[in-house]
Amino acid sequence: MKLVYVFDAYCGWSHGFSGTLRETVSRHPALPVEVVSGGLFTGPRRVPIREFGYVQGANAKIAELTGAEFGEGYERLIADGAFVMDSEAAARGVAALRREAPDRAAELAGALQRAFYVDGLSLSDPGTHRRVAEEAGLDADAVVAAFDAPEAHHAAADDFRRSAELGVTGFPTLLAVDGDRVVPLARGHATADEIDRRLAALNTAPTH
Repeated sequence: MKLVYVFDAYCGWSHGFSGTLRETVSRHPALPVEVVSGGLFTGPRRVPIREFGYVQGANAKIAELTGAEFGEGYERLIADGAFVMDSEAAARGVAALRREAPDRAAELAGALQRAFYVDGLSLSDPGTHRRVAEEAGLDADAVVAAFDAPEAHHAAADDFRRSAELGVTGFPTLLAVDGDRVVPLARGHATADEIDRRLAALNTAPTH
């Protein structure tokens, strides 16, 4: 069995879930974690952030519920209103970091979200992925090269397809996957204790 985490690096609720994911991974070190980008802001949804009038209200709710931090750099970015969230570029960054350190994918996904939601850095900027890689002790040149490579676009498209095949309709979604069996553990928000209880029930459920 493995955990599959479907998120979007530009999703505030995914940022809010980062702490729960980190705690869940630390409690279950033997469970592999696959990280999949969901593609929230693609196509016609790639518009200036000012067109999403609900963002600041939603962020206040996320912070209250999860304790997630929204930093000054991010606040300045959304106050300007011109920034465009591009989930395809973010997914390329996730894929580039994941390629360099597959077993640390969940940790690196959280680091990317902090770069945006705390520091206000664009996930379309190769420099952001370089910084995340350097702070994680990875080969930053390799990460930036992978982010810019044509294959990165295929990796992003593969992630979006994987998300759809898993039946995910909202982010974040945490799944337990065992062969053909796919069981949701969390959608949107959950505590690590709630996920533990669901995992325990899953492990004791009869199989057919």
